[in-house]
Amino acid sequence: MMQSSPLNLRRAIIWIGRLVLGSIFIYAGYAKIFLPIMHPRPSIGIALAFFALQVGSYQILPPWGVNFVAHTLPFAEIALGLLLIIGWRLRTWAVLSTLLILGLFAAVVRSYAAGMQINCGCFATPEPLTIATVIRDGALAALALVMTVLAFIEARKPHPWSAPRPM
Repeated sequence: MMQSSPLNLRRAIIWIGRLVLGSIFIYAGYAKIFLPIMHPRPSIGIALAFFALQVGSYQILPPWGVNFVAHTLPFAEIALGLLLIIGWRLRTWAVLSTLLILGLFAAVVRSYAAGMQINCGCFATPEPLTIATVIRDGALAALALVMTVLAFIEARKPHPWSAPRPM
């Protein structure tokens, strides 16, 4: 006898969150590394230098921090996206992705509230920082937070296909 159904709303939200956030992370990292919007495509070094300009425009990090973030974040986003989609050690990657998205969301909100006329830099496109950007990033942060909480709740439940425990 199964203890719970393999399909329920909690698992569906976790699955959707993994696919949506994982895909967004992969695309965002890819776009920052390869700049698919530019023709001809620049080298990776030039693309990362362009991303460093966008990171620096937030005026949060010192120059060495801007370089570090610009040269590591795109690769970390791709890796994190793949790990979310795969689902291995989901709670770990869900927490990291939630912290990353909340940090980026805080930077966007801070810059928008300060009235900074900068590009978001989220997908390596010249996208101005608007209320729509804030709402989109807030929705992604909410999805990441809900997915993380549900992943921890789900981990406490018995697996639906596990054998019942003998009494």
